[in-house]
Amino acid sequence: MSDQNPLEQGPQPPFAEQTQEPVGRESEMDPQPDYGEQSYVGTGKLDGKAAIITGGDSGIGRAVAIAFAREGADVLVSYLDEDSDAAETARAVSESGRRCVTVAGDIGDESHCRQLVQRCLDEFGRLDVVVNNAAYQQTHDSITEIPGDEVERVFRTNIIAMFHLCKAAVPHLKPGSAIINTSSVQAFEPSPTLLHYAATKAAIVNFTKGLGQELMPKGIRVNSVAPGPVWTPLIPISMPADTVSEFGQDSPAQRPAQPAELAPAYVFLASDESRYVASAVLPVTGGSPVP
Repeated sequence: MSDQNPLEQGPQPPFAEQTQEPVGRESEMDPQPDYGEQSYVGTGKLDGKAAIITGGDSGIGRAVAIAFAREGADVLVSYLDEDSDAAETARAVSESGRRCVTVAGDIGDESHCRQLVQRCLDEFGRLDVVVNNAAYQQTHDSITEIPGDEVERVFRTNIIAMFHLCKAAVPHLKPGSAIINTSSVQAFEPSPTLLHYAATKAAIVNFTKGLGQELMPKGIRVNSVAPGPVWTPLIPISMPADTVSEFGQDSPAQRPAQPAELAPAYVFLASDESRYVASAVLPVTGGSPVP
């Protein structure tokens, strides 16, 4: 067993000052995020299952795709248009011994969400896990600076898309299936500079608790993971370079999480080990308290 402090096992800020244009590319980040390709070892928790993961091209979504594959699941990776990142996720999943289908498009479009579900059924013959992970954010110093179309984009991507995808998926989910939504510590401790993003994350918590009550009698579990700061492409596309360089430093862990450190929470909520867990919010925050 390693004697290293676990809080020192990820890259420590300050990082290089950096920004990217939306939607961001994981390959351009410095340091490169750890998504678990070298470390995650599966034990068959998801053998034979099939999952849809939105935002699966990079960040938390890529880490979850790799972990699910190593636990025995085939995955459909939904993404907007980051083709090179999605191809890297598909490579890592395939090398883990499972199938990966990548599908580009806007999950804010209800018809696209229906197409994702049908593609999963056509490719894998089943759908067992839905991970609503895709998100968009930008920082602003004041509510008066947030463009109206950006507010609509954040809500459409972060929460409205969850309604669309769950509505399309639920008729095909069997007892033992799971829906896992990515919320955030921002749902409970909102940063004023992330006002619209934080509001969607609070809505996701509420959505999770309500849908979980509806579906648990059918044997379908709905839960949420609430990350703290995580080193993903969302950060350099949405924050000033000097803020990016210090990202996560003010958390109790004194660094952001790596995507690989979030994946086990999703595996737990997707697996039969969580069969009595529903409408729950699982915080993975590096010590930041969540009510």
